[in-house]
Amino acid sequence: MTRRPIKTRGAAWVQGLARSLDASGITPNQISIASMLFAALAWLAFSATTHENLSGLPHNALWFITAAICIQLRLLCNLLDGIVAVEGGKSAPDGPFWNEAPDRLADLLILTGLGYAAGSTLMGMTATACAIGTAYIRELGRAEGMPADFSGPFAKPQRMAAATLAAVLAAVASLLAPDYVATLLFAAITLITIGTAATAILRCRRLITWLNAKA
Repeated sequence: MTRRPIKTRGAAWVQGLARSLDASGITPNQISIASMLFAALAWLAFSATTHENLSGLPHNALWFITAAICIQLRLLCNLLDGIVAVEGGKSAPDGPFWNEAPDRLADLLILTGLGYAAGSTLMGMTATACAIGTAYIRELGRAEGMPADFSGPFAKPQRMAAATLAAVLAAVASLLAPDYVATLLFAAITLITIGTAATAILRCRRLITWLNAKA
């Protein structure tokens, strides 16, 4: 297994959108690049909530909703680039680079943005390091012949779901209980960090077990 198991991959609307992109001539690599742009927009939206010239209760709600939408659009691009590449027959020689590298940058942008909005850039960077670590362990395993390990509990879909939910809740809280926004976001980035660290540790254990069994 080299593709992340995603239930929505076979959904009619996803397949229809992938066919439209395929027919338009857009390449998988271009879709991957778009995922980085959406991640950058999510970072900007999170950052705007702390900028004195851009913040304010109604403004913050809009920025948080923008961040949530951009996170989901990043995930949609991640889904579509693989479909167009594999099922559309548009795989390119440099496809593996564009399949992986944008994901690492997107994790960096979104998680540091969330941490910054929560008032803890350090926690955002720690979450990013853990996220990149999970991908490194997976790819190390693949290099040794192990099937790709996409297991959780906080793999990419779970991390991004938590970040999206945090942004939506922060939008609501910024209007109803603004004093609790930073606390809510800090709880979210802490949960993501702990969950992602646990994911990296569990993947390490599975890889070590697999390597020992193979010897």
